[in-house]
Amino acid sequence: MSELTFRKSSYSDRSDCVAFADTQGSAVIRDSQHPDREHLPFTATEWIAFLRTANPSDTGSSGSVL
Repeated sequence: MSELTFRKSSYSDRSDCVAFADTQGSAVIRDSQHPDREHLPFTATEWIAFLRTANPSDTGSSGSVL
């Protein structure tokens, strides 16, 4: 996988860390405490569904991650 710029989730704390990176039309997440381990890729459709499930009050119409 090419060089990705990961950002830590604002919902993560020191012991439970998740980071994500935007890619062209998709997203990738990883455990930020173990960045050398496998990354979990999401298609754009999967990522939007994940975000809506994680925060159902957000319609995704503003501040899109993609």
